[in-house]
Amino acid sequence: MKSDWKTSTIGTACSLVTDGSHSSPKSVESGEYMVSVKDFTEYGFDFTSCRRISSEDYEMLKRNGCVPEQDDILIGKDGARYFEDIIIYRQPERPALLSSIAILRCNKEEILPEFLYYTLRTPSFKQDVRDNYGSGSAIPRIILKDFKRMPISFPSLDVQRQITAVISILDQRIQINTKINDNLEQQARAYFQELFVDNSDSAWTLGTVSDLGAVVGGSTPSKSKPEYYTEDGIAWITPKDLSINKAKFISHGENDITELGLKNSSASIMPEGTVLFSSRAPIGYIAIASGEVTTNQGFKSVVPKPEIGTAYVYYFLKYNLPVIEGMASGSTFKEVSGSTMKNVPAVIPDTETLACFNDFCTPIFAQQRILEEQNQSLAALRDSLLPKLMSGEIDVSDIQL
Repeated sequence: MKSDWKTSTIGTACSLVTDGSHSSPKSVESGEYMVSVKDFTEYGFDFTSCRRISSEDYEMLKRNGCVPEQDDILIGKDGARYFEDIIIYRQPERPALLSSIAILRCNKEEILPEFLYYTLRTPSFKQDVRDNYGSGSAIPRIILKDFKRMPISFPSLDVQRQITAVISILDQRIQINTKINDNLEQQARAYFQELFVDNSDSAWTLGTVSDLGAVVGGSTPSKSKPEYYTEDGIAWITPKDLSINKAKFISHGENDITELGLKNSSASIMPEGTVLFSSRAPIGYIAIASGEVTTNQGFKSVVPKPEIGTAYVYYFLKYNLPVIEGMASGSTFKEVSGSTMKNVPAVIPDTETLACFNDFCTPIFAQQRILEEQNQSLAALRDSLLPKLMSGEIDVSDIQL
């Protein structure tokens, strides 16, 4: 950190440090948005599946300060992903927040929202939070008084603007790619809805998921055997990997396994195009394998039959997620067993309609995959620059993009 940077605390640099509602109003079918940590995306909230509450409850929560303003920094503060979901709120919707989300409102005469946002996202800051401010064993969390005492350092407003402008260039490129992919995704979903829901043919066969493809579970090689794991081996995916990497396609997780690890476990290698489906903790993370992969036991994945295709299986599972969740069992935590997954009711359309849908999705999937790979490269560059710029180690005037 440079000598001319100011050291303060979040509580001092922000005019407001609070959180969302500590009570959960009754859900209604059509009403105002209410979001929790599960609704976070990288740059905002996904409102497609969030709860709705009545206008009366919403207005009460708004009066109580549970509705964010533009440029507020919102942070997921409760649960396994605490302090991982961090956004500057700039969407036009004004949802009410649950208490699992913290609200930081910057004093803009001291610190820019963008600068604080990028500071909070640096690996060193996140590690300091986990080492010194997390609490709770069953459900990890950060309490508001600890937010207020977190130390931060920042330069003059002019230098803050220069630093955030550099990082924002990379973020903007990522956001443009993400918006293109979201638009492509909407097209594919709409075509699935048109073909297989709105115009479903009564002559189509009623079967189960096992008629769409092979249902494959996973396994965890012994953690006590370091020779079973490697940085560059056989891809091994866990639900945690899908919670961190929210892309549609995945090639590797945090850890790979070795041939020896594969041999001494019941994990199976699944081909490219397999649709990964997390069956517990939580149920319903869905992604497509972009190469050969294995998974841990937290999955009941589907290897599509050639005549069915990846696209149909992917959107079928997305569309029928509530049905699958309703079939889960377990007292400690809900889980979808292999036999349950195999017996989920499924409609098997005729081959001509399936081919039409797969042909439509093939170029969409190819473009989405390219853009996701671009985003991964851009994010890696951003994340390598971020800590050095935010600490003053690199002079912002030396950066050229």
